Amino acid sequence: MNDLPEGYTAPRSILITGCSSGIGAEAAHILRGRNWRVFPTARKQEDIDRLAAQGFEALRLDYEDPASIRATVDAVLSLTEGRLDAVFNNGAYAVPGALEDIPTDAMRALFEANFIGWHDLTRQIIPSMRANRAGRIVQCSSVLGIVALKFRGAYTASKFAVEAYTDTLRQELKGSGLHVSLIEPGPIDTRFTENTLANFDRWIGEKGLNSSVFAETYKKRRVRMESGEPGPFKLPASAVVKRLIHAVEAKRPKARYHVTVPTTLMAVAKRMLPTGLLDTVCIRAADAEE
Repeated sequence: MNDLPEGYTAPRSILITGCSSGIGAEAAHILRGRNWRVFPTARKQEDIDRLAAQGFEALRLDYEDPASIRATVDAVLSLTEGRLDAVFNNGAYAVPGALEDIPTDAMRALFEANFIGWHDLTRQIIPSMRANRAGRIVQCSSVLGIVALKFRGAYTASKFAVEAYTDTLRQELKGSGLHVSLIEPGPIDTRFTENTLANFDRWIGEKGLNSSVFAETYKKRRVRMESGEPGPFKLPASAVVKRLIHAVEAKRPKARYHVTVPTTLMAVAKRMLPTGLLDTVCIRAADAEE
């Protein structure tokens, strides 16, 4: 890494969360191929075992389990002798549905996984990076951290929180030698939709399909989710990893990296359009997927 202390020649190291599949798994493999020492994490033991079989130093980390976060931080800092070079907060999930249909317990659980756990991990990593006056903190946000779309309110709220958190952290760490970046993907070809469907069934389920005022919309959305939500702008996970590489290797990493055409278009719309017109654009975008 360009900002490593003089004389430090050990392989660069990175902790990546959410590596059971998708972006996290792709990032782990690609960065290992670039001579990074990768510590991938996952929630389930079978995923950890699979990663270990692939030669990774895999660890269990569940953002909803503070003890697993502490154990992972302790293990990684011990293995790197206190010199972890980068962390990529990536693991997250969605609970689809209108906000009035999202149970409060679902919102609490989602925020624990998508935001509170990220804060817990990040603040435990920062002291060692400060001590070394070097480090990269990269957060995987979303186009839904830029604009809000209906029926995605829980996930969107968590990503808006990540965006504000990361902007604040970047300001607070200025001059410390630490760099903070956001990656904002649009539609990516991963198992995210499959997991989202499972969360719909868990938290909304038959009650929403039968008695919600949005029941007909849910039925249409569920069919689309079952088909994997195909779209012309969907990119492979490697498109996100390309931006991650720049964020952790470039001498001057960017504050934000847009991934996919929808992200770029929505970012422009957010800057240029008045609120009422932006709402219309977002509503039409959501309706187009029904």
